[in-house]
Formats: sequence, C-alpha cells, structure tokens
Amino acid sequence: MGVKVMHYIDEVREEIKEYRKQGYSIGLVPTMGYLHEGHLSLIKKAKEQNDKVVVSIFVNPTQFGPNEDLASYPRDLERDIKLCDSEGADIIFNPAVEEMYPTPSKTFVNVEEITDGLCGATRKGHFKGVASVVAKLFNIVKPDKAYFGQKDAQQLAVIKRMVKDLNMDIEIVGCMTVREEDNLAKSSRNIYLTPEQRKAATVLSKSLFEAKRRVEEGEKEVKKIKQYILDLIGQEPLANIEYVEIVDAENLQPLEIIDRQVLIALAVKIGKTRLIDNLTL
Repeated sequence: MGVKVMHYIDEVREEIKEYRKQGYSIGLVPTMGYLHEGHLSLIKKAKEQNDKVVVSIFVNPTQFGPNEDLASYPRDLERDIKLCDSEGADIIFNPAVEEMYPTPSKTFVNVEEITDGLCGATRKGHFKGVASVVAKLFNIVKPDKAYFGQKDAQQLAVIKRMVKDLNMDIEIVGCMTVREEDNLAKSSRNIYLTPEQRKAATVLSKSLFEAKRRVEEGEKEVKKIKQYILDLIGQEPLANIEYVEIVDAENLQPLEIIDRQVLIALAVKIGKTRLIDNLTL
C-alpha cells in the first residue's frame, strides 16, 4: 500500500519537511471521512495539480451543534484508506480528537457576515468550528493548494474569505459537485435515507435545475424564482424545507434581482436527514 496513515501532528510535519526538501508541491483535501465519489474527485484534482497529496480524515466535534449527528456520523477508516490509496494519495492524516484539541480551545477563527445566513442561520457556531479546524490543518500541513467541494458552497466561501483576510499563502480550489445518476448530490449523509426517502430527495436537484431553466429563459426576479422552488419542493410530502435562498455568489448577501453571479442554495430535511444542495448561475 502506497498511502501512509498518520495519527500524530509531529509525524505529518516531519514528512512534510522531507517533501519540501525535495521541492515537492503539496495539495490538501480536508474531509470528515466516509469518502464518496465527491471526495475522490477532490483527491484526483489535487493529484493532477500537486506532487504530493495529503487527505485529512477527522470528524471535527467543534462544528457539530448539541443536537447534531456527531456520534452517529458515518465512519469507515479501512474503506477510506483503500479509496485514498487507489487515488494515489500520499498521506492520510487521521488524528484523534485529543491530538487536535489536547486542551479545550480558547482560540477560534470567526468569519463574520457570510456565516450569518444559509446554513449559518440555524447551525450557530458551525462555521466557527469549520474555519478553526481548517486553519489548524493549514498550519500542520502547510499546503500550496487546498481542495473543497462546491456542494458546501457556504463553507467554500468562508474558507476563501479566511485565507484572504488572514493573508494565508494557500490557493483554495473549489471543485464541481458530484451527483448520483438521478442528480442527487453525493453526500456521506445519503446513507441515512430509506429507499423511499432517497427517491424523495431528488426533489432538491430537480427544483434547482428547473430554477436554472427559468433564469435562463429570462426570469430575473429573485422572489418569483424562490417561490417557484418552494412550491416545487412543497409538493414532496417527505420534504421539510429549512431554507431556500438566492444570494450574491461571493459575499452571500441576499438579492432582489439576478444581475450578477448568484448562488441558489437550499437545505431540506428528508425524514431526519438534513440535505443541502446548490447551483451557481
């Protein structure tokens, strides 16, 4: 097996030092594990653009709220190792919680404003946990480039803003959402869905693609597009809408008219499973 599995910060740093001595470029793919084709597409892209690829697998407790699925979040390290190896990753960094947080943290990275809406509105503290753990990973691995999926569009915007504001010398690469054959966005949480719920979940992507078609046909009024999506998802009895928003793609602020690049983003619960999806137009 070519991939090295490391559990300690010091051993990762030692290996990275060796890479730097050889003049290698380094790509980082931060994940919470239970890898699917979406993650693998990030690893592929990192492999194309860098000499060495580090994949972090860490279910980060600071980004989960009190009633969220931290304990039940799916984990399968053996499978993840095989997948990373098959994609040519060089290091898997799989630390214990005690390794990343040896003492309760008093220092956090808080990206303001763009974390107020969308998922940030209902998941208080989530993006503070995300930005902080990613900053820690950046400090440990010191990559040239880091890879994130467009499916988590708000997360991608938050990381880009953090890197810009804190003068981090890292290029953030956003990668296309990978979808199932029926267009459901790939997610580690899809495993929670029953067959009936799985079928119902396709209403998320259907509504996005239909909204896209309407915009392309000339509809520019945000209120009308939003209502159209709400009505479409509302027809699915198993769907419980958390939000549907159309915002400026860069600063995630609400708009009334589509006159620039926009993000159409939604979060919907199917049964107990919270799913997100989005499109940039």
